[in-house]
Amino acid sequence: MGLAVVSAAAPALADNTINITGVGPASVGVDYSCEASAGVVGIKAMVGDPRAESPSATGTQDTVTCDGAQHAAVVVLDGLPLSKGQQVQVRVALVDRDDTVASGQANVFTLG
Repeated sequence: MGLAVVSAAAPALADNTINITGVGPASVGVDYSCEASAGVVGIKAMVGDPRAESPSATGTQDTVTCDGAQHAAVVVLDGLPLSKGQQVQVRVALVDRDDTVASGQANVFTLG
């Protein structure tokens, strides 16, 4: 009698990720991926002067697809409009219903 050894590899789990792809005067573009088990319900963005204590504009995108694949989204900003040549810090995050961050990114951009 032979002993069969079966090795089943667990499916690879994708990390929850979000990357800023563009910043405009009234929106932020992102690429993101998330697993359904992460509980992500939206994308939040904050934009403002890098030295400010609070953002000058914020936005939320409540339509997200969490299936492990990469997706693109645009978060529309509410607040003070951004200007060409302005340097801004942009923070984006995948959040659950309690606003807990599953993944986030921050970067400084000069608007072209």
